[in-house]
Amino acid sequence: MTHPDNIEIKQQQHDNWSSIAEGWRRRDAMLSKGAAPVSQRMLELVNLASGSHLLDIASGTGEPAIPAARLVGATGRVVGTDLSDEMLAVARDKASENKLNNIEFHCMDAELLDFAPASFDAVTLRWGLMFMPEPEACLAAAYKALKPDGRISLACWAAPQKNPFIGILIQTLRRHIDLPTPPPDSPGIFAFADQGRLYSVLEAAGFTDIVVEEMQLDVFEVEDGQAYWETMSDLAAPVMEPVNKMDDSSRSAYINDVIATANEYRQGETLRAQGTTWIASASK
Repeated sequence: MTHPDNIEIKQQQHDNWSSIAEGWRRRDAMLSKGAAPVSQRMLELVNLASGSHLLDIASGTGEPAIPAARLVGATGRVVGTDLSDEMLAVARDKASENKLNNIEFHCMDAELLDFAPASFDAVTLRWGLMFMPEPEACLAAAYKALKPDGRISLACWAAPQKNPFIGILIQTLRRHIDLPTPPPDSPGIFAFADQGRLYSVLEAAGFTDIVVEEMQLDVFEVEDGQAYWETMSDLAAPVMEPVNKMDDSSRSAYINDVIATANEYRQGETLRAQGTTWIASASK
């Protein structure tokens, strides 16, 4: 049975991400380019090939489900799931624009997935596990859905200091409001900053041959602090929630501080918003 607090957390996650789905649509080309190395590595780690059947959990706007659909070809199949149907609407439009007929998207709670056992050759989960109140339940469901010897790969962000792309927003916010420190292991962007926890939850779900890699990436590249703020205000649902509750004066002061802080990261003519992610892989 789902704990009442978890229902509230999931509803908040749904509302946050649904509210910025159109922002992710606007920034899709930028995001897809920045995250492409992560998606590519994840698909390599699950040995995706022509004819493979892939389950992509927390697919959001269709990544890495859409590049996966190209890889598996007409004889393969990709199923993407997400808690927000508004985000999946973007994914469906992208699949249609790319004339991909081997992919489908379903609005589902990742902790309650109930696919037939041994339905998929591979599972991917990019930057979604961190926001789940019961990530163990999601991984148990993924394990069940995998065929024997099937593979899983997933990505979770490393420590805040290694992720200035979002750290700029959060650390600046701490200068403006009393931002409570979340309890250990609570859902959030840095819930799996400790790679040891990531290893442990995969092991607890039954996975073996677990490997956790670190990858650095330019999440996106923009001209300056103003462009950084405009981009992140489209994308960063967890941070935008408290920002949107500020009064006009406080919000304006915060935005100006973000812009000034972000400008410190400019190198030459551009500002590279950098990040570091864990990429974990394992076998059933």
